[in-house]
Amino acid sequence: MATNKGQGRGGGGGRSAGNGNGKARAGGKATAAPGNAAAADHQGTTPVRARFLSDVHCLEFRQVQEQILDAAERNGYQEKCLFAIKIAVEEALVNAIKHGNRGDKSKHVTIEASISPLEAEITIEDEGPGFHRAAVPNPLAEENIEKPSGRGILLIESYMTKVSWDHGGRRVRMVKLRSDHRSPGCVPQE
Repeated sequence: MATNKGQGRGGGGGRSAGNGNGKARAGGKATAAPGNAAAADHQGTTPVRARFLSDVHCLEFRQVQEQILDAAERNGYQEKCLFAIKIAVEEALVNAIKHGNRGDKSKHVTIEASISPLEAEITIEDEGPGFHRAAVPNPLAEENIEKPSGRGILLIESYMTKVSWDHGGRRVRMVKLRSDHRSPGCVPQE
């Protein structure tokens, strides 16, 4: 079953559903709370977990993004916050596949997210060699301004409230607070 609910977020069309039990098909799994894609735990937090092969074209790549956005929307995140989360998750996943795992389709990407009414915390980890954040060239520097790549980290760090890199650069932890003053419009006006 597919729906077109995701189109309003500027994403790539409708959503693809899994096999009906919250798990995705084709080489990996993506779940939002065991056995129920729409479940929240007793504290109002919606967990999302996925581990899939390093391929931007795999079904799980889009499913996990949609599950995170659905959970954020259910927890009251407004359109500007949803956009920020969408951009950061997509950039981090592409970076994990393209730069971390270097396109090796035998390696996996793991994503864990915890979405509550106060914050969205998303962790993405690859199986690559890692990197040193300080060694990544500034894409806004004069010598890099016309380079066709290198802006993913800048976007992640611009859109999310907190970003940290660990496990030798193989894991990124991103947090978006609904009350982030840098993103007016995240919290509905009363």
